[in-house]
Amino acid sequence: MSDTPTPDDLPDSPPPRPGTKPARKPQAKSTRRRSRELAVQGLYQWLVGGADGGEIDALLREQDGFDKCDRAHFDALLHGCIQEAAELDAVLARHVDRRTTELSPVEHGVLMIGAYELTHCLDIPYRVVINEAVELAKSFGGTDGHKYVNGVLDKAAGDLRPVEVKARRGA
Repeated sequence: MSDTPTPDDLPDSPPPRPGTKPARKPQAKSTRRRSRELAVQGLYQWLVGGADGGEIDALLREQDGFDKCDRAHFDALLHGCIQEAAELDAVLARHVDRRTTELSPVEHGVLMIGAYELTHCLDIPYRVVINEAVELAKSFGGTDGHKYVNGVLDKAAGDLRPVEVKARRGA
């Protein structure tokens, strides 16, 4: 017998160095994240093409992977953002550096979703709302769009959820 290890004797990956965290396995997307992704695609279509919300909804429901989303959350986001677009834009207008109509349609849609969730989805912590919006902007938006989204929603959270924000920042 040889003391030389065979490929079967070698570990699949090197052991973690002392003081470091082991690599995390990629997690499957949550149903809510998938809902947000679909909603931002729908809002993009609505903002750019002006299509009817019902038509957009029907098209998105036919996409592969729609069954992996939280349908109630998707409905609330897509239809809520379209129905409350003027109110959401009014909230955002206090924190953006230009008119919302001049924003990239992707970032505008992401900001609308964030403002909607900050207003109506009180079961979702404001930091989670902002983080999810940042992730959407990273996936669908421009190079530094996620930084803009983060800054705008952080300021909007102070208006929309002042008690929660104050408690978090004071901790």
